[in-house]
Amino acid sequence: MSTIIPFLKDGSFDPDTTRAMGEAFDKARKLLHDRGQPAMVQEIIAKRIIDIARTGERDPEKMCKQALAAFGIERSD
Repeated sequence: MSTIIPFLKDGSFDPDTTRAMGEAFDKARKLLHDRGQPAMVQEIIAKRIIDIARTGERDPEKMCKQALAAFGIERSD
């Protein structure tokens, strides 16, 4: 599993939330991989997931979907 921890400079989260954010980040990366997105996009996705988690969201599926929606990307599995 990829880690979102390097992007957590401005805050800390409990282990369950960090795990959920990591899962959301992995899902988003997997969905973007085939589209040839640069590393910068991954960083923006991670920051978006962190912002979503700060609102209280803890569902990885919802975090992933919301993070991708910020780019106008519809998530389809």
